Amino acid sequence: MDIILQQLVNGLSLGSVYGLIAIGYTMVYGIIGMINFAHGDVYMVSAYITAVAIALLSFFGIESFPVIIFGTLIFTIFVTGVYGWVIERVAYRPLRGSSRLSILISAIGMSLILQNYVQLSQGAKQQGVPTLLSGAIRFDIGDGFVQITYMKLFILVASFVGMAVLTYIIQKTKLGRMCRATQQDPKMASILGIDTDKIISTVFVIGATMAALAGVLVTLDYGGFDFYVGFIIGIKAFTAAVLGGIGSLPGAMLGGIILGLSEALFAGLISSDYKDVFSFSLLVVILIFRPSGLLGKPEVEKV
Repeated sequence: MDIILQQLVNGLSLGSVYGLIAIGYTMVYGIIGMINFAHGDVYMVSAYITAVAIALLSFFGIESFPVIIFGTLIFTIFVTGVYGWVIERVAYRPLRGSSRLSILISAIGMSLILQNYVQLSQGAKQQGVPTLLSGAIRFDIGDGFVQITYMKLFILVASFVGMAVLTYIIQKTKLGRMCRATQQDPKMASILGIDTDKIISTVFVIGATMAALAGVLVTLDYGGFDFYVGFIIGIKAFTAAVLGGIGSLPGAMLGGIILGLSEALFAGLISSDYKDVFSFSLLVVILIFRPSGLLGKPEVEKV
């Protein structure tokens, strides 16, 4: 019983990270109807930026965890947001109105560019950051126990706060209304005076900031990363977005939580060697039997 509870705790933490990254996929798809296949590599870039930020703060003698985490978040979110803006301007905007295949190839090309750029500039070896927050809360259950580290608890809180803030922005602010209008009908939104090009760029930046938040949290928790880390986690986050319903923000977080819990239980009770196979098999099953996802709406072709 304690093994199941421990894996549920681990899965909840992992799923919240998947959900944050899945938001980037679902927002871009909701606006332009295409998958940003470079999004996983944006997450990878944020891991390296996190390490740079921690190194800079340490260089200036800053050792307080709240200051380090706040400074790292601000720096990483800003720089990663710039990457998101550049990706939209370089890989998507020039091809807007072109065939879906052209945009797809451009997105894959941008993913390869980011991977090779980081590999050449930072090296192919695995990098790491020191442990900044240690310790755990332990709960005794019968003959066993369940524990959650302070870092995983911080991941849960930060993930849900980030999701809550984003939901408020989309549902309650002027920017959110313009995003929803652009999603529903870009041509009519443009006629009504909304700068749809600016809104699309903003959506890419928002998606990149969510990936940056996930990158900071995971990097501080696991400590290690390399130039290829964005591929696997990007595919899993895409699985979460499809599971929850591509285009739905609550669906992205729900899909991430379900995927994280399922993967953790599979790894703990069956085999950790095949947890990635399980995740990708789940993606295939979803695409076959329920392509619209749990909270997604089937596309209706207008005539």
